[in-house]
Amino acid sequence: MPAPAASLEPPPLAIVSGRVIPVASAPIEEGTVLLRGGRIEAVGADISVPSDAEVIDAAGRWVLPGFIEAHAHAGIHEESSGGAGDDTNESSAPVLPGLRALDAINIEDPGFDDALHGGITTVIVKPGSSNVFGGQTVALKTAGGPTVDDRILSDAVSLKSAFGENPTSAHGGSGRTPMTRMGIAMLIRQTLEDARHYRARRDIAASEGAPFAVDLGQETLVRLLEGELIWDVHAHRHDDIASALRIAEEYGLRLVINHGTEAYKLVDRIAERGLPVIVGPTLSARTKVELQGSRASTPAALTAAGVQVALITDHPQVPIHLLRVQAAVAVRAGLGREDAMRAITSTPAEIYGLQDRVGSLRPGADADVVIWSGDPLDLQSQAMHVIIAGQTAHLAGGAA
Repeated sequence: MPAPAASLEPPPLAIVSGRVIPVASAPIEEGTVLLRGGRIEAVGADISVPSDAEVIDAAGRWVLPGFIEAHAHAGIHEESSGGAGDDTNESSAPVLPGLRALDAINIEDPGFDDALHGGITTVIVKPGSSNVFGGQTVALKTAGGPTVDDRILSDAVSLKSAFGENPTSAHGGSGRTPMTRMGIAMLIRQTLEDARHYRARRDIAASEGAPFAVDLGQETLVRLLEGELIWDVHAHRHDDIASALRIAEEYGLRLVINHGTEAYKLVDRIAERGLPVIVGPTLSARTKVELQGSRASTPAALTAAGVQVALITDHPQVPIHLLRVQAAVAVRAGLGREDAMRAITSTPAEIYGLQDRVGSLRPGADADVVIWSGDPLDLQSQAMHVIIAGQTAHLAGGAA
């Protein structure tokens, strides 16, 4: 009888003796994180390490879940490649919900490597903000297989939309709607009304067995109306945020405010509705009129009111590896350290429905773990070892 085939599954990996910060629970001094088959198997102080495990001694170091960048353009706005590598905005029309960021991502963009240096293992890549409806976003791992398809965490995250200067500048200058904020709001409402009628016609055709021409943009909008997709809204000024709140209520949309530069002016209304805000980038200059009200204290003010807050770089607006710097700046401006850590881990995971996979160290979650030389909010600390799905993606001072 032939010998049974050897298992192809790699041995478990045990990270031992580090200061483990699960995020969703209390820190564990000299803790252990056990990884097996691309998942976290156990986290604790008294974990039995299997005899066949590969062991990483993290004594004197901090062990955390990989960070999450909740709003970036990595791969779709490639660095150092000029217009040839900038697929951020399809500006041929103001309403293009059928677009997908996934179809324009180059995983060889150096932004992904920079993300690893910053301890970021998940990024939500979004189209730009020149369109009233600009396309679907995608959640990716920052390392993995040879194609973008191998790195997808979820391709059903959200639909990007934009208020303010960006769409009026991109389209109004060509003499087409929207030229004003009124035009933006009208286009959004009319687009959603058209999607309602499309859904009704489609459902009637299905019930009658009649042929029906599928429209990709309308199908995406139906998913938005039915709550499958989040409405990811670019809005800086308080009046744009107020318009987004109004329309979201009218149509029952799952609104997430992106940037939220003046969200502190509407903090009570945002809190009453239980809406999250992904804030940033706070390190950028006030290059536009609608950024004049920027305050580093906005994350603290929102969090104090009970609002879910995530922090973002809007890469390449601010380089993606500086996500933890955004968190450190927010702490300096009054945000609690634990809240700041959640704002780049568990909170964005919860906002975008990814909490079963990423954002904390707990059994069953993806084995996305970063070993830091010290406190990540101490800017002298380095991401020494970045692990994604149980595999080494980055080693400080060496090749992954």
